[in-house]
Amino acid sequence: MVNSTGATDTSHGTVRIRDGEAASPAMESVFANFRQYLMGWGAADRPDLGVDLFRSGLAAPQFNGVVRVRQAAGTDVAAVRRELTGVPWWWWVGPDSPEDTADVLRHNGGRQLTVMPVMVRPLGDPVAGHDRPDDARTRSGLRVEPVRDGGRLRELVRTYRTSMGIGPGPEAGMVRAESQRGDNADIVRLAAVLDGRVVGTTVLITAHSVAGIFLVHVAAELRRQGVATALTSAALRVGRERGMHFAALVASPAGEPLYRRFGFTAAYRYRLFDFPD
Repeated sequence: MVNSTGATDTSHGTVRIRDGEAASPAMESVFANFRQYLMGWGAADRPDLGVDLFRSGLAAPQFNGVVRVRQAAGTDVAAVRRELTGVPWWWWVGPDSPEDTADVLRHNGGRQLTVMPVMVRPLGDPVAGHDRPDDARTRSGLRVEPVRDGGRLRELVRTYRTSMGIGPGPEAGMVRAESQRGDNADIVRLAAVLDGRVVGTTVLITAHSVAGIFLVHVAAELRRQGVATALTSAALRVGRERGMHFAALVASPAGEPLYRRFGFTAAYRYRLFDFPD
Protein backbone atom coordinates (compact mmCIF):
# COMPACT_ATOMS: atom_id res chain seq x y z
CA MET A 1 0.00 0.00 0.00
CA VAL A 2 0.98 3.62 -0.41
CA ASN A 3 2.22 4.95 2.91
CA SER A 4 0.54 8.08 4.24
CA THR A 5 2.66 9.80 6.82
CA GLY A 6 0.18 12.53 7.65
CA ALA A 7 -3.49 12.94 8.49
CA THR A 8 -6.23 15.09 7.05
CA ASP A 9 -8.54 16.76 9.57
CA THR A 10 -12.09 17.56 8.51
CA SER A 11 -15.36 18.61 10.07
CA HIS A 12 -16.57 15.08 9.32
CA GLY A 13 -13.77 13.36 11.23
CA THR A 14 -10.13 12.56 10.62
CA VAL A 15 -8.74 10.33 7.90
CA ARG A 16 -5.71 8.55 9.32
CA ILE A 17 -4.69 5.83 6.94
CA ARG A 18 -1.64 3.62 7.31
CA ASP A 19 -0.38 0.87 5.08
CA GLY A 20 -1.70 -2.53 6.10
CA GLU A 21 -4.55 -1.22 8.25
CA ALA A 22 -8.23 -1.88 7.65
CA ALA A 23 -10.06 0.86 5.79
CA SER A 24 -11.75 3.55 7.88
CA PRO A 25 -15.46 4.24 7.30
CA ALA A 26 -14.45 7.20 5.14
CA MET A 27 -12.24 5.02 2.95
CA GLU A 28 -14.89 2.31 2.71
CA SER A 29 -17.10 4.99 1.14
CA VAL A 30 -14.29 5.93 -1.25
CA PHE A 31 -13.96 2.34 -2.47
CA ALA A 32 -17.75 1.98 -2.76
CA ASN A 33 -17.77 5.11 -4.95
CA PHE A 34 -14.99 3.71 -7.14
CA ARG A 35 -16.77 0.37 -7.50
CA GLN A 36 -20.02 2.05 -8.48
CA TYR A 37 -18.29 4.02 -11.21
CA LEU A 38 -16.58 1.01 -12.80
CA MET A 39 -19.57 -1.31 -12.39
CA GLY A 40 -21.67 1.30 -14.21
CA TRP A 41 -19.97 0.31 -17.47
CA GLY A 42 -21.82 -3.01 -17.57
CA ALA A 43 -22.54 -5.14 -14.51
CA ALA A 44 -26.01 -6.50 -15.34
CA ASP A 45 -26.84 -10.17 -15.96
CA ARG A 46 -23.46 -11.54 -14.91
CA PRO A 47 -23.01 -14.86 -13.08
CA ASP A 48 -22.06 -14.51 -9.42
CA LEU A 49 -18.41 -15.54 -9.32
CA GLY A 50 -17.72 -13.92 -5.95
CA VAL A 51 -16.30 -10.80 -7.59
CA ASP A 52 -17.56 -7.40 -8.71
CA LEU A 53 -17.15 -7.77 -12.46
CA PHE A 54 -18.06 -5.31 -15.20
CA ARG A 55 -18.10 -5.88 -18.93
CA SER A 56 -19.08 -3.13 -21.34
CA GLY A 57 -17.92 -5.02 -24.43
CA LEU A 58 -15.85 -2.00 -25.48
CA ALA A 59 -12.44 -2.76 -26.97
CA ALA A 60 -10.49 -1.03 -24.22
CA PRO A 61 -9.41 -2.53 -20.86
CA GLN A 62 -10.52 0.55 -18.91
CA PHE A 63 -14.15 -0.51 -19.45
CA ASN A 64 -14.03 -4.23 -18.61
CA GLY A 65 -12.67 -6.11 -15.63
CA VAL A 66 -12.85 -6.93 -11.94
CA VAL A 67 -12.85 -4.30 -9.20
CA ARG A 68 -13.22 -6.43 -6.04
CA VAL A 69 -13.13 -9.97 -4.69
CA ARG A 70 -16.04 -10.16 -2.24
CA GLN A 71 -15.35 -13.46 -0.49
CA ALA A 72 -12.51 -14.20 1.90
CA ALA A 73 -12.08 -17.66 0.38
CA GLY A 74 -11.02 -16.07 -2.90
CA THR A 75 -12.51 -16.81 -6.29
CA ASP A 76 -12.23 -19.02 -9.32
CA VAL A 77 -9.81 -17.00 -11.44
CA ALA A 78 -10.24 -19.29 -14.43
CA ALA A 79 -14.02 -18.76 -14.38
CA VAL A 80 -13.55 -14.99 -14.26
CA ARG A 81 -11.17 -15.14 -17.20
CA ARG A 82 -13.70 -17.14 -19.20
CA GLU A 83 -16.41 -14.58 -18.43
CA LEU A 84 -14.19 -11.80 -19.81
CA THR A 85 -13.01 -13.69 -22.88
CA GLY A 86 -13.20 -11.58 -26.03
CA VAL A 87 -12.55 -8.16 -24.51
CA PRO A 88 -9.41 -6.50 -23.13
CA TRP A 89 -9.71 -6.11 -19.35
CA TRP A 90 -7.94 -5.34 -16.09
CA TRP A 91 -8.21 -6.67 -12.55
CA TRP A 92 -8.10 -3.97 -9.86
CA VAL A 93 -6.74 -5.10 -6.46
CA GLY A 94 -7.37 -2.78 -3.53
CA PRO A 95 -7.81 -3.19 0.23
CA ASP A 96 -11.48 -4.08 -0.30
CA SER A 97 -10.29 -7.45 -1.68
CA PRO A 98 -8.75 -10.24 0.46
CA GLU A 99 -5.13 -9.60 1.40
CA ASP A 100 -3.76 -12.47 -0.69
CA THR A 101 -5.58 -11.51 -3.91
CA ALA A 102 -2.48 -10.23 -5.70
CA ASP A 103 -0.58 -13.44 -4.91
CA VAL A 104 -3.51 -15.55 -6.13
CA LEU A 105 -3.63 -13.63 -9.41
CA ARG A 106 0.11 -14.06 -9.96
CA HIS A 107 -0.21 -17.79 -9.27
CA ASN A 108 -2.90 -17.95 -11.96
CA GLY A 109 -0.93 -16.13 -14.63
CA GLY A 110 -1.67 -12.50 -13.72
CA ARG A 111 0.87 -9.80 -14.39
CA GLN A 112 1.04 -6.63 -12.31
CA LEU A 113 1.04 -3.64 -14.65
CA THR A 114 1.32 -0.74 -12.23
CA VAL A 115 0.49 0.58 -8.80
CA MET A 116 -1.64 3.74 -8.47
CA PRO A 117 -2.33 5.72 -5.31
CA VAL A 118 -5.85 6.35 -4.09
CA MET A 119 -5.83 10.03 -3.11
CA VAL A 120 -8.37 11.73 -0.83
CA ARG A 121 -9.10 15.21 0.48
CA PRO A 122 -11.96 16.66 2.56
CA LEU A 123 -14.64 18.83 1.12
CA GLY A 124 -16.88 21.11 3.17
CA ASP A 125 -15.47 24.63 3.36
CA PRO A 126 -12.81 25.52 0.78
CA VAL A 127 -9.26 24.91 1.96
CA ALA A 128 -7.11 28.02 1.52
CA GLY A 129 -4.54 27.54 -1.22
CA HIS A 130 -5.86 24.10 -2.15
CA ASP A 131 -9.05 24.62 -4.12
CA ARG A 132 -6.98 26.50 -6.66
CA PRO A 133 -3.20 26.47 -6.13
CA ASP A 134 -1.54 29.87 -6.06
CA ASP A 135 0.79 28.99 -8.92
CA ALA A 136 -2.04 27.88 -11.23
CA ARG A 137 -2.04 29.44 -14.67
CA THR A 138 -5.08 29.06 -16.89
CA ARG A 139 -5.19 29.62 -20.63
CA SER A 140 -7.06 32.83 -21.43
CA GLY A 141 -10.57 32.18 -22.71
CA LEU A 142 -10.84 28.70 -21.19
CA ARG A 143 -14.14 27.84 -19.50
CA VAL A 144 -15.42 24.68 -17.79
CA GLU A 145 -19.01 23.71 -18.45
CA PRO A 146 -21.28 20.70 -17.78
CA VAL A 147 -21.94 18.21 -20.57
CA ARG A 148 -25.25 16.41 -20.81
CA ASP A 149 -25.77 14.81 -24.22
CA GLY A 150 -25.68 15.35 -27.95
CA GLY A 151 -22.66 16.59 -29.85
CA ARG A 152 -20.87 17.90 -26.77
CA LEU A 153 -20.94 14.42 -25.20
CA ARG A 154 -19.36 13.01 -28.35
CA GLU A 155 -16.67 15.68 -28.16
CA LEU A 156 -16.01 14.87 -24.51
CA VAL A 157 -15.64 11.16 -25.27
CA ARG A 158 -13.42 11.86 -28.28
CA THR A 159 -11.14 14.05 -26.16
CA TYR A 160 -10.59 11.54 -23.38
CA ARG A 161 -10.45 8.61 -25.80
CA THR A 162 -7.66 10.26 -27.75
CA SER A 163 -5.76 11.19 -24.59
CA MET A 164 -6.05 7.59 -23.34
CA GLY A 165 -4.57 6.27 -26.59
CA ILE A 166 -7.77 4.49 -27.63
CA GLY A 167 -8.43 4.36 -31.37
CA PRO A 168 -11.62 5.68 -32.99
CA GLY A 169 -13.29 2.26 -33.31
CA PRO A 170 -14.93 2.12 -29.86
CA GLU A 171 -16.00 5.79 -29.83
CA ALA A 172 -19.66 5.29 -30.75
CA GLY A 173 -19.98 2.55 -28.15
CA MET A 174 -18.33 4.75 -25.51
CA VAL A 175 -20.80 7.56 -26.19
CA ARG A 176 -23.67 5.10 -25.98
CA ALA A 177 -22.35 3.62 -22.72
CA GLU A 178 -21.97 7.08 -21.18
CA SER A 179 -25.50 8.11 -22.11
CA GLN A 180 -27.08 4.84 -20.93
CA ARG A 181 -25.46 4.48 -17.51
CA GLY A 182 -28.03 3.61 -14.89
CA ASP A 183 -26.45 5.98 -12.35
CA ASN A 184 -26.39 9.10 -14.53
CA ALA A 185 -28.25 11.02 -11.79
CA ASP A 186 -25.05 10.72 -9.71
CA ILE A 187 -22.72 11.77 -12.53
CA VAL A 188 -21.56 15.20 -13.68
CA ARG A 189 -19.47 15.42 -16.83
CA LEU A 190 -17.32 18.53 -17.22
CA ALA A 191 -15.64 19.80 -20.37
CA ALA A 192 -12.91 22.40 -20.61
CA VAL A 193 -13.81 24.44 -23.70
CA LEU A 194 -11.50 26.77 -25.61
CA ASP A 195 -12.41 28.55 -28.83
CA GLY A 196 -15.58 26.48 -29.06
CA ARG A 197 -14.02 23.03 -28.81
CA VAL A 198 -13.54 20.55 -25.96
CA VAL A 199 -9.88 20.44 -24.92
CA GLY A 200 -10.18 18.72 -21.52
CA THR A 201 -12.50 16.42 -19.60
CA THR A 202 -13.40 15.08 -16.21
CA VAL A 203 -16.25 12.91 -14.98
CA LEU A 204 -17.47 13.22 -11.41
CA ILE A 205 -19.59 10.64 -9.60
CA THR A 206 -21.23 11.89 -6.41
CA ALA A 207 -22.23 8.84 -4.38
CA HIS A 208 -21.59 7.39 -0.89
CA SER A 209 -20.78 10.94 0.37
CA VAL A 210 -17.77 10.98 -1.97
CA ALA A 211 -17.04 13.02 -5.08
CA GLY A 212 -15.11 10.52 -7.17
CA ILE A 213 -13.07 12.19 -9.91
CA PHE A 214 -12.40 10.20 -13.08
CA LEU A 215 -11.20 10.70 -16.66
CA VAL A 216 -9.20 13.90 -16.16
CA HIS A 217 -7.71 14.28 -19.63
CA VAL A 218 -6.32 17.20 -21.61
CA ALA A 219 -5.62 17.53 -25.34
CA ALA A 220 -1.91 16.99 -25.90
CA GLU A 221 -1.25 20.46 -27.35
CA LEU A 222 -2.74 22.19 -24.28
CA ARG A 223 -1.10 20.29 -21.46
CA ARG A 224 0.69 22.30 -18.76
CA GLN A 225 -1.50 25.31 -19.50
CA GLY A 226 -3.81 25.08 -16.51
CA VAL A 227 -6.57 22.99 -18.10
CA ALA A 228 -6.34 20.09 -15.61
CA THR A 229 -6.17 22.63 -12.78
CA ALA A 230 -9.37 24.31 -13.95
CA LEU A 231 -11.13 20.95 -14.31
CA THR A 232 -10.07 19.74 -10.85
CA SER A 233 -11.12 23.00 -9.24
CA ALA A 234 -14.54 22.76 -10.93
CA ALA A 235 -14.94 19.14 -9.83
CA LEU A 236 -14.26 20.06 -6.20
CA ARG A 237 -16.81 22.84 -6.42
CA VAL A 238 -19.48 20.50 -7.81
CA GLY A 239 -18.75 17.91 -5.14
CA ARG A 240 -19.18 20.53 -2.44
CA GLU A 241 -22.41 21.83 -3.99
CA ARG A 242 -23.79 18.29 -3.98
CA GLY A 243 -23.02 17.89 -0.28
CA MET A 244 -20.22 15.34 -0.54
CA HIS A 245 -17.84 14.96 2.41
CA PHE A 246 -14.71 13.88 0.54
CA ALA A 247 -13.19 14.03 -2.92
CA ALA A 248 -11.20 11.04 -4.12
CA LEU A 249 -9.38 9.81 -7.20
CA VAL A 250 -6.89 7.23 -8.41
CA ALA A 251 -3.85 9.13 -9.65
CA SER A 252 -1.47 8.40 -12.45
CA PRO A 253 2.21 9.21 -11.86
CA ALA A 254 1.85 12.29 -14.08
CA GLY A 255 -1.21 13.56 -12.23
CA GLU A 256 -0.14 12.93 -8.63
CA PRO A 257 1.89 16.17 -8.18
CA LEU A 258 -1.08 18.26 -9.36
CA TYR A 259 -3.47 16.59 -6.94
CA ARG A 260 -1.08 17.04 -4.03
CA ARG A 261 -1.17 20.78 -4.73
CA PHE A 262 -4.94 20.55 -4.36
CA GLY A 263 -4.59 19.04 -0.89
CA PHE A 264 -5.09 15.40 -1.84
CA THR A 265 -3.07 12.85 0.13
CA ALA A 266 -2.31 9.24 -0.78
CA ALA A 267 -4.28 6.88 1.42
CA TYR A 268 -4.14 3.42 -0.17
CA ARG A 269 -3.26 2.02 -3.54
CA TYR A 270 -4.69 -0.10 -6.31
CA ARG A 271 -2.59 -2.74 -8.02
CA LEU A 272 -3.56 -3.24 -11.62
CA PHE A 273 -3.25 -6.69 -13.21
CA ASP A 274 -3.79 -8.17 -16.64
CA PHE A 275 -3.55 -11.72 -17.97
CA PRO A 276 -1.34 -12.01 -21.05
CA ASP A 277 -2.47 -14.56 -23.63
